[in-house]
Amino acid sequence: MHEYVLRTNQITKTFKNHTALDKVSLSIHKGSIYGFIGQNGAGKSTLIRMITGLSFPTKGTIELFGASDERALIEARKRMGCIIESPALFPHMSASENLEANRILRGIPGKECVSRMLEQVGLQGAGKKKAKNFSLGMKQRLGLAIALLGNPEFLILDEPTNGLDPMGVVEMRELLKKLNRELGITILISSHILSELHLMATHYGIIHHGRLLEQLTAKELDEKCQHYLLIKVDQPDKAATVIRSELGTSDFEVMPDGAIKLFKRIEQPGVISSLLFTAGLTIEQFMPMGEDLESYFTKRIGGPSHD
Repeated sequence: MHEYVLRTNQITKTFKNHTALDKVSLSIHKGSIYGFIGQNGAGKSTLIRMITGLSFPTKGTIELFGASDERALIEARKRMGCIIESPALFPHMSASENLEANRILRGIPGKECVSRMLEQVGLQGAGKKKAKNFSLGMKQRLGLAIALLGNPEFLILDEPTNGLDPMGVVEMRELLKKLNRELGITILISSHILSELHLMATHYGIIHHGRLLEQLTAKELDEKCQHYLLIKVDQPDKAATVIRSELGTSDFEVMPDGAIKLFKRIEQPGVISSLLFTAGLTIEQFMPMGEDLESYFTKRIGGPSHD
């Protein structure tokens, strides 16, 4: 039986005549990295603000660590850390001073957590440098350290790699994967950088115009975005026989135009092309194909983004 950190039930949020969220029922398993995908204005930040208690639903309920009534939700949110948009920092304070100020404000006991969090996010060498002089990557790391104060079990990050350079994006990705793997922290990441989410998420939720279109696991996504070798030769029937007998697989499909989609042994293109050539076949086209998360998302919402 799955244990859920978060479940929403038919969450709806309306602003005058605009429906920002329409009956969203979302569930996040404990220990997962949940990639929350949607265009700007799709409703991602609106839902996150309600989960964190910064806004309230017009209709529907939120269940956090099994708690759903108002008082229990307040207690449950103490087990959560978050960064919404840009981290709120004291610009004239150092990294350790920022953490200490937040520790006191939140009533977290023990000063030792400050140095531990700095080390956790790789800012132990920041010294007395003021936050206003930090790079964007350092500010994001410091924001993450603040979110991690109090050892949260659930981390919510709204566009955590926004504005980072390529190296900063990689560093943030590896840090989040490490927190999930080593500390077991469940993470909800809202992002429009789909290529990054594809490298770390274990589960996905796709939202469009306030409606949750789909939830799926990384394995289910890989199956839907199945990769294959596209092979075009002068004699498709003969090629099919060669593939079946020499490669020992029937996991391929011959298309109406004679093209072959081969779903197995695709990591051995040299072996496959050599077998076809040795069989006397003329290879007209031979290339790896398959969707990525961005292609799947675009198809799922019904076309390319125009934002």
